[in-house]
Amino acid sequence: MTSLSHFFHLFLFFFLLIGLASSSTSFLSNEIFESRGSASRALLQTKTSCHVNFEFKNYTILKTWCKGPRYPLVACCNAFKEFACPYTDAINDMTNDCAATMFSYINLYGGYPSGLFANMCREGKLGLNCTNVVDEATGL
Repeated sequence: MTSLSHFFHLFLFFFLLIGLASSSTSFLSNEIFESRGSASRALLQTKTSCHVNFEFKNYTILKTWCKGPRYPLVACCNAFKEFACPYTDAINDMTNDCAATMFSYINLYGGYPSGLFANMCREGKLGLNCTNVVDEATGL
C-alpha cells in the first residue's frame, strides 16, 4: 500500500512539474503561429474569447520597426516580441482565441502579409524568448 501511495505522489508531482514548465511566461510558444491554420482542431474544441482587447492596443512599435517591402527580420521580430510578450499567458493559452485575435489585428492595423511573423520569427523549440525584450527591441 505504501509503494502505491508513493507512486501516486510521484505521478502527481511529475504532472505538476510539467504544468509549471509549460506555463512559463518567458517564451511565446511556437504553437501561437499554428493556431490559425488548424481548422480540424478548432472544430473539436471550442475556444473561449480572449480577455485581452487587442483592438485598442498600441501597434506603433510594429509599424515603426517592421516596414515593407523588405520587412527586416531582426527589427520585425524584436518589435513583434516587444508587442506580444506582455501577453504571453493569454497568447500561449491554446484554449482561447487570443493568438488568432492578436494576429488578425496586427495584420489589419499593420497591413502585413498573412503569416509574416510566423514565417520569420522562430527562435527554437521553446518559442520566442521574452526575457529582456525591451532591450532587444530598442537595441538599448
